[in-house]
Amino acid sequence: MRVLVTGAAGFIGSHIVDALVEAGCDVVGVDCLLPAAHTTAPDYLNPAAEFHRTDLCDSSSLRHILAGIDGVSHQAAMVGLGQSFDDVTDYVTHNDLATGVLLKMLAAEEFKGRFVLGGSMVVYGEGSYECTEHGMVRPLPRSAVKLDAGEFEPPCPRCDKDLVPRPIDETTPVDPRNVYAATKLHQEHLASIFSRETGAPVTLLRYHNVYGPRMPQNSPYAGVASIFRSRLEQGNSPEVFEDGHQLRDFIHVTDVARANVLALTAGFENPGPYNIATGQPKSISDMANALAEANGTPVISPVVTGRYRLGDVRHVFASTERAECLLGFRARVGFTEGMRTFAQARLRESGAPPSEPCAVRQ
Repeated sequence: MRVLVTGAAGFIGSHIVDALVEAGCDVVGVDCLLPAAHTTAPDYLNPAAEFHRTDLCDSSSLRHILAGIDGVSHQAAMVGLGQSFDDVTDYVTHNDLATGVLLKMLAAEEFKGRFVLGGSMVVYGEGSYECTEHGMVRPLPRSAVKLDAGEFEPPCPRCDKDLVPRPIDETTPVDPRNVYAATKLHQEHLASIFSRETGAPVTLLRYHNVYGPRMPQNSPYAGVASIFRSRLEQGNSPEVFEDGHQLRDFIHVTDVARANVLALTAGFENPGPYNIATGQPKSISDMANALAEANGTPVISPVVTGRYRLGDVRHVFASTERAECLLGFRARVGFTEGMRTFAQARLRESGAPPSEPCAVRQ
C-alpha cells in the first residue's frame, strides 16, 4: 500500500510515517518546511520513506507525487489558537485552501483509496454539560466580563445554574469558537463532499490534546504540554491559565499514529467522525503537576495565573465508545506513564516565528 502523509515532518505526521513504515507500507511524505516550524529538515525523518518538500497549494508539484497513491493521511495544517485575528488568512490558506487543492488533485487523479483527515476536537467548541433542571444543554460562549471576574465555569443558558461537564460524543452538534476551529470544521466538510462526489472513502479523526516527542517548543503555536515542559527545563514554573481546573483528554502521539494506521486499513465504509482520545479526562493542573513531578528534584510547582484566552473553552473531553466499537481503537499509553516519558522526551526546535506562521501540523 502506497500512502501519502501530508505534514510529514511535523509532530504528528512524522510519527504516522514511522507507524506506516513499521506496518510495511510504502510511504510518501510531503511537507513545506516553513521556517516557523523548521530551521532545517529534521533529522528524525524516516529514511525508509520518500520525502518531498512541497507546498500543498502548488498543484503542479502535487501532480507527479500523487501518481500511484493508494491512501492519504492528511495532517498538514496550521494549528493553535492564533496570536490575533490577523492570523485568519493564514489559517484559511494553510488549512482550507491547501486541503481544497489536495482534494482537487486527488479527484483529477481519480483517486479511490481511503482519505484520512487529521481533525480536531476544537470543532465541538465547549464540551457536553448537564443541568440538574434542564438536562443536557450547550452553554453560550463565555464573556470577557465574567472571565475578568474569575467566573470560568459556563452556566446553564436557561436557568444560569452550575453545570456538570460530561464526555462529548460525535453526535454532538459542532460549534467552533475560534478561527482555527472554524477551519478544521471546513476541512471536514470539504473531505466529506469529496467523498460523496468521487466515491473515495473518507475517515474523519478528531484528535483531542496530543502530546509526545517532537512537539515544537519555541513556537507561539505550540501545545500546552510543550509550553509547560519548556518552562520546567528553564527552571521556571508552568503558568496555568484560569484556575487550572479545566478538563481535557491528553493522548500520546503514538496512539494517534496507530489510529491513523487503523483508519487507513479499515475494511468498512463508516466515515466517522471518531474521537481519538483516552476517555480519561484530566485537568490542566493535573498535567502541570505530573510534568513537574517527573522533571525531578526539587519539584517546581505550577503557578495558577487566572489569565485566560477568550477563544478557549472550559471543559472538553471525549467519549471513546464509537472509536472502540467501529474503528477498533483504544489508547494504550496511560496518563502517568505518558507524562513521565514526555518529561524526558526530545522536543523539536522551531524556527523563529515569521510574519507567516507555520503550516505544518505541530
